[in-house]
Amino acid sequence: MATTDRQATTLALAHALSAAERGLAVIPLARTKLPALRSPHRDAPTPEPFTCHGECGRFGHGVHDASTDPARVRALFAAAPWATGYGIACGLPPHHLIGIDLDTKPETDSSTALRELALRHLFTIPPTVVVLTPSGGRHLWLTGPPDHVVPNSAGRLAPGIDVRGAGGYLVGPGSRTRHGAYTTAPGTAHLTPAPCPPALLRLLLPPPVRRAGGGTTGGDGRGLVQFVLAAHRGQRNTRLFWAACRAYENGVGAALLAPLLDAARATGLTEREARATIASAARMTARRPT
Repeated sequence: MATTDRQATTLALAHALSAAERGLAVIPLARTKLPALRSPHRDAPTPEPFTCHGECGRFGHGVHDASTDPARVRALFAAAPWATGYGIACGLPPHHLIGIDLDTKPETDSSTALRELALRHLFTIPPTVVVLTPSGGRHLWLTGPPDHVVPNSAGRLAPGIDVRGAGGYLVGPGSRTRHGAYTTAPGTAHLTPAPCPPALLRLLLPPPVRRAGGGTTGGDGRGLVQFVLAAHRGQRNTRLFWAACRAYENGVGAALLAPLLDAARATGLTEREARATIASAARMTARRPT
């Protein structure tokens, strides 16, 4: 490995350990911004019956490897000596980090779009950590309440605005990628991530699901999606099955299919696994006597 790569890895580890000390769970990243460690199951001769999220005890499960334990962080980087950056897992306690990614593209003006959203919905972005990307974009760090799980989204708020929530990660400041370094914006390094304004949080959460008759399920539909998004290891299929059963029992199974699939994928389930679980719930509720 070239000296510059070794230096980048050393710096990335130092920044990752500093983030871990502040309660931010981290993983090593390659210059591509992807997790540096490949899946240990990639050479399995046949597809496994379920997706492993680290239950096997080995590294290589992406954001599911993220940790605040210094010994584990060092072990992760030791297993990936080519890593030149680190990712910060979103949605995990104690911060429940939410990343607002303001992209820079010729056809979009994400900063203006965010200001317009703020004016329309009457919220203000408080002083918070801001990370500058090599392309000229910005990552705004916010925190969410523990009882609300924000899903990942791309362009749903507005063109050029992506959201990093449960199951996602942000490239940490001090990381080096193929396109350059990520740095903390001047005057924000000393700040802690600020609470997400309630009005903005409402925009980030899954929208209410509409019933076939015209009304909405309101909190019921959203609550089922949140229930799935909050699943921890070993709970994903169980929570998805329970939520899908309740949805079909309430007559909104078809309306909730897409939001439940999105939530299941955000927790790490594959679409095939999620669809199979939801189909099982549909069959079971259909057999129940009325």
